[in-house]
Amino acid sequence: MNLNKFPRYEEYSPSVPVYCLTPDMNGCFHRFFDTCPISPSGRYLAVLQMPYEDHSPLPGDAARIVVVDLETGEHKVVDETRGWEAQLGANINWGINDDILLYSDVDTATWQPCCVRLNWKTGERRTFGRGIYHVSPDGRQILCTNPAAMRRTQYGYGVIVPDEVAPRHMGMSDDDGLFITDAETGECRLLISIREAIERTVPKSQLAEYEKYENYFFHSKWNPQGDRLLFTLRRFPIDQPHRFSNLNHNTVLFDVFTMKPDGSELYNAVPADQWVKGGHHINWFPQGDKLSMNLGFKGDEVMRFTQVNYDGSDLDMIFEEPIGSGHPSFHPAMKYLVTDAYNSEPMSFDDGSIPIRLVNLKKRTEECIVRMRTQTPYRTQYPDLRVDPHPVWSRDFTKVIFNGYADGTRRIYLADLTEKV
Repeated sequence: MNLNKFPRYEEYSPSVPVYCLTPDMNGCFHRFFDTCPISPSGRYLAVLQMPYEDHSPLPGDAARIVVVDLETGEHKVVDETRGWEAQLGANINWGINDDILLYSDVDTATWQPCCVRLNWKTGERRTFGRGIYHVSPDGRQILCTNPAAMRRTQYGYGVIVPDEVAPRHMGMSDDDGLFITDAETGECRLLISIREAIERTVPKSQLAEYEKYENYFFHSKWNPQGDRLLFTLRRFPIDQPHRFSNLNHNTVLFDVFTMKPDGSELYNAVPADQWVKGGHHINWFPQGDKLSMNLGFKGDEVMRFTQVNYDGSDLDMIFEEPIGSGHPSFHPAMKYLVTDAYNSEPMSFDDGSIPIRLVNLKKRTEECIVRMRTQTPYRTQYPDLRVDPHPVWSRDFTKVIFNGYADGTRRIYLADLTEKV
């Protein structure tokens, strides 16, 4: 990685060196705070480039898949995809090596989502499965819920299809749920249905209640060791009038499940009665046996950094101060966590900028290592066009990659924490 090939970002005087990795491309962003966009060797960066930034994605519109060479500073458009949204793009994941990219697309003749396996160096391209959310640490097994149905609960995380063909689940579906796909053979199977996950974890006396809801799986994530999964269930009442983006109407209930990849040891680790206290952004701890999230505890309208075991035991705040925000993830040495903030959260600034927060877990102190603008002129009309930084650790945990908004466009940045951590 030759960071001298990239311009420095110096607004608000960052406390660490910060570089813009997409200085010559507008509308670029990386995937999420749980997936490193840098290739296994550290040589390349995979990003999505939007075709426009002033309105929400429309069915059939193509975005670009771009690879940035972090040694030379050059970039290459390697493909187009119609399977994207404005928050996680096409869910681009690196495969088994620097040659292989995995991401979602949509066949506009049938409006069926699929996963693309692209050798971007040779151009060999295959499609299979139902899309992608997260690939296993070895790059061989793909997790995905139904990307075309995600828009029922929230815009931004799946793929765009016409409203009339977006799947709708009244009650508990038997044939939709969490799918697993072999990235080499393309074999795709239903690992667990929505109905099975609910019936195995909910008392029989409560099952009738779930039939009154539309139930959808959403996030799905491997732990860093590849031996446990988490996936989330979102549900809202069948009889309410909103058919899309129900999260914005405050009607959605959440459950977080964990399970082994063979379908055993299924737990509802964070049930809905916990999430209703205020909560978001579940993720695995580096050790793979606990989950982290932001969660309300004290009824004071702020959240705390929280941990819970994979089986749902020992749910508790990590500490009361500093308070939680954004998308927290932990350094494997468990000395630091990094997170961002929404423009509406108390640590954000009044000019549309937010902090990238480095929290010292031992001293219970924090530092704003970068201040970055994220508020766009379009987010009021199109909430899915907000810019979430989604800070994510590099593979060697010495750097943090995040999204920002500068010069009227989305760009991707890297903060070098080598001297900090």
